[in-house]
Formats: sequence, C-alpha cells, structure tokens
Amino acid sequence: MARKNNKKLFNPTNPDKYKGQYPIVARSSWELQFMRWCDGNSNIETWSSESVKIPYFDPVRNKRRRYFPDFLLGVRDKDGNIVKYVVEIKPHKESVPPKPGIKTKKTRLYEVKTYKTNQAKWRAAKDYCKKMGYIFKVITEKELF
Repeated sequence: MARKNNKKLFNPTNPDKYKGQYPIVARSSWELQFMRWCDGNSNIETWSSESVKIPYFDPVRNKRRRYFPDFLLGVRDKDGNIVKYVVEIKPHKESVPPKPGIKTKKTRLYEVKTYKTNQAKWRAAKDYCKKMGYIFKVITEKELF
C-alpha cells in the first residue's frame, strides 16, 4: 500500500469496477476498509471515490462551499436493477448532536461546529440524491465493524 501525504493509496483488484480518478486516496483506515469491500463485493457494479460535487451552505463559515461525499456506488439489487448510492464514512459521534459533559470550551465548540457542518452537507446530499434518484447513506463504525 503506497502513501501520498500520509494518506493511503488504494490499488483495486477489480479496476474495471472503479469509475473514478486515480490515484484512489483513502483518507482513513475506515475508508480503506470500505474501498476493499466495494472492490470485492460482487453486487457492486461500479464505485468511485470523491467523484460527486454537491454545493451547500456552510452555516459555520457562513458561505457557500462544495461537499465531496466519500463514495458513489452502483449496486445491483435482488431484481437485477442498479441502485446508486452516495456514501459518507464518518465516526458515529459526528453524526449525532454533541453530548454534554465535562469538556473544554474548545472541544465543545469543535463538536458543535462539526455537527452543524455535517448536517448542512447531508441535507444538501439528500436533496441532490432525491433529484438524481440516488440513495444517501452515512456509514459509521457501527455499520463498518
């Protein structure tokens, strides 16, 4: 496994399934695990990494930005149809409102900003997917492991 700027480069075993740009960069071990799963899963016809660009309004920075979800998949369902999924890999704690507790002000602020930004991205992704006929999924460690 090669590295680029401390990120892992993924070389698919089934390169014909991968429809994105090279090099394929895994930004976390969880993304790398998901890439291996996509590459080896016979129900996944196509997949790509960070190939979708979705505009959204970032309420934390108060400006328009672009969101690049982690994956776009073409999955063959039980009826033989291809269903498109836009998938984001995130820690569960970033997908739910921050829990109160003994935390520094800096930590609490970071958690709130992260949650608000993620919610804005995911609302935009859901709207995009609805228009495109895709399904949006956030996958956390609870689904990965």
